[in-house]
Amino acid sequence: MAPGGGVFKEVLESHLLSSDYETGKAKSEVKSSSTFPKSSVGSTGKNEISSKNGVYDLLKCPVCKNLMYPPIHQCPNGHTLCSNCKIEVHNICPTCDHDLENIRCLALEKVAESLELPCKYQSLGCHDIFPYYTKLKHEQSCGFRPYNCPYAGSECSVMGDLPTLLAHLKDDHKVDMHDGCTFNHRYVKSNPHEVENATWMLTIFNSFGRHFCLHFEAFQIGTAPVYMAFLRFMGEDSEAKKFSYSLEVGANGRKLTWQGIPRSIRDSHRKVRDSQDGLIIQRNLGLYFSGGDRQELKLRITGRIWKEE
Repeated sequence: MAPGGGVFKEVLESHLLSSDYETGKAKSEVKSSSTFPKSSVGSTGKNEISSKNGVYDLLKCPVCKNLMYPPIHQCPNGHTLCSNCKIEVHNICPTCDHDLENIRCLALEKVAESLELPCKYQSLGCHDIFPYYTKLKHEQSCGFRPYNCPYAGSECSVMGDLPTLLAHLKDDHKVDMHDGCTFNHRYVKSNPHEVENATWMLTIFNSFGRHFCLHFEAFQIGTAPVYMAFLRFMGEDSEAKKFSYSLEVGANGRKLTWQGIPRSIRDSHRKVRDSQDGLIIQRNLGLYFSGGDRQELKLRITGRIWKEE
């Protein structure tokens, strides 16, 4: 298989953009409390209010538009903003230009404590309700949060659920997609001594009803040039651990083998690569496997995916 589908591509570090999946509307049901009314934001109930007004709206920072968490700051005129934006605006209130002092809006923090809100990934399938101050922690590990595009050959900011990413990889990145649990791939590159950091086209395998990403690239460990092949699982880490895979490369009566567990695409391509969690081939050995005068890389990597019982 020729690198990059015939076009050899330099590895670019991906700076994935965050995407706000806040639901457009949430509703609040007022319940009695000893100090503040207990509000539950959901889809049913009486005395409901839209998330775009009322207390929920007051909790949005006027600068970054994100929900505010303690410490919530306010100027002497009562205008609030989050602690991050307080630094960004150089302690000047963005609403009235008054100097911001170290004033906490304790009342708003206490009101926030009384709220219960849906997960921001409600539209993607998470229907749980959380107290305001535990909502953020849940969302950082929510199983319904979108995945980053696993393509490593270019910067890509696309995020989405697995069906969305599979369609994106096929239609936009033109990746090769195959069915089966065994594979045999050939990687070729002329003048390999001139390449220190590069990646070949991603390949996707559909095995056991799940999808796996096969990566192959050149980079350096210290000053030593190496090639590395590894597999990532399109899904959560808990699901990835139900599978194992092996990789093998060799020629001239010699071979290298690797066996491991695929890493979830929750772990970035760069993180997996830098942890060296895969089949690593020293460049000189890779060129020996390639045969000839060692002026062209010709590696054939075979592999197998299986499900652990």
